[in-house]
Amino acid sequence: MLRKIRIGLAVLFFILLTLLFLDFTGALHHWFGWMAKIQFVPAVLAINVAVVIGLIVITLLFGRVYCSVICPLGIFQDIFSGMASRIKKNRFHYHKNRPILRGVILLIFIILLIFLPPIARLIEPYSAFGRMAANLFAPLYAWCNNLLAQIAERAQSYAFYSVDVWLKSLSSLIIAAVTFVVIAALAVWKGRIWCNTVCPVGTIMGFLSKYAYFKPVINTDKCNHCGLCGRNCKAECINSQEQAIDYSRCVACMNCLSNCHQKAISYKHIPKVTAADDQPDQSKRKFLAITALFTAGSVLKAQAQKVDGGLAVIEDKKVPERKLSPCPPGARSYNNFYHRCTSCQLCVAECPNHVLRPSNKLTSLMQPEMSYERGYCRPECTRCSEVCPTGAIERITPVEKSSIQIGHAVWIKENCLAYNGGNCGNCARHCPVGAIQILPASEGSVQQTVAVNTERCIGCGACENLCPVRPLSAIYVEGHEQQRIL
Repeated sequence: MLRKIRIGLAVLFFILLTLLFLDFTGALHHWFGWMAKIQFVPAVLAINVAVVIGLIVITLLFGRVYCSVICPLGIFQDIFSGMASRIKKNRFHYHKNRPILRGVILLIFIILLIFLPPIARLIEPYSAFGRMAANLFAPLYAWCNNLLAQIAERAQSYAFYSVDVWLKSLSSLIIAAVTFVVIAALAVWKGRIWCNTVCPVGTIMGFLSKYAYFKPVINTDKCNHCGLCGRNCKAECINSQEQAIDYSRCVACMNCLSNCHQKAISYKHIPKVTAADDQPDQSKRKFLAITALFTAGSVLKAQAQKVDGGLAVIEDKKVPERKLSPCPPGARSYNNFYHRCTSCQLCVAECPNHVLRPSNKLTSLMQPEMSYERGYCRPECTRCSEVCPTGAIERITPVEKSSIQIGHAVWIKENCLAYNGGNCGNCARHCPVGAIQILPASEGSVQQTVAVNTERCIGCGACENLCPVRPLSAIYVEGHEQQRIL
């Protein structure tokens, strides 16, 4: 029964979390957006103390149910591991824990998270799954949806809507594909080896689960050393010959309970600590030291940044060379956004105007950046601030957004049609805040001038997006280090 409950909850979490990245309408986030905000690392970076304490309490009570129910990357591994187990049964074998390796990887992750976040995000579980969903699952879903839309249109039914499908970032696509292949291959080979060797959250939860109130317990009187529990343990943490379980690697999947024909394994509280586990001082000190370093380093860094304040072929637009790409409204500052964003790309998947896309720059690899080739940041849209689970983009209202300056427009007169005698003025006509004016040409001249009021411009990119000049627009948006309230 416990195994069925665990599987049911895991399937529910996995489907809904995946749909958050595929939901182009944004309707699901109203009901299930909280699922992204209860992921461990995003909760730490958002300084969401209630969620972090809640996850710790759940782990201290029931073991690593976070890894087997809540974490989408863990459930992703279970899917591939389960498919492999259908082909080859009883394929797992117990192996010893590697605490030094796990501790070193966790320590490196913490250091990278503080000083070089783009590299740390490669192994952060929620963000790794988010990139796969946004770059691999979402385009496939959109393609299928468009196909159904075409079929429905021919049948004079409009039950489906067409979705724009485009490659947002080649580097993110490659990283997502490599992540998919590596983690899926490891799951097929060794089950939860990624969780119990590489994953930093798995290491932290492993330290906690050793002191869980409820655990799978082997009844030595009933056990006949058949080894079925160990050969079906995807965490490879059950030593059936010694009738022992390594609780730091057990993900509380409950598979062992259903596989034991002797009913020798039960999920219950152990009233006394066994002699084999009676070494609490050193392990507790290690756990407290590493967890305190992880939490304090992340929170202090986040808190410090928080106060930081037609018929012819149309040539595609090229991205201008900006000194600094604008951050989404609500990010407060570039530093705040850089250190708190985990590159899960949920905001990229949810952006209805196709303005956000993953960065290809090494310093901000995979983090969202504003790109106005496909659209512009409409003043009434606040979707990215609503879905961000880490607080990298703080929640704002449309009224607040209209007064946030994320950058300012820069005019390039050599590219401008109006300056070269044409009759354009697109930028001035479509500026939502009236920050652009077309000044008439002087007597005897055809060269009109575009005047940008940088104090009034909010950096929405409407002028850049709607400029008809190709491949480089005659006007583009330059980002600001610190966002201003007008």
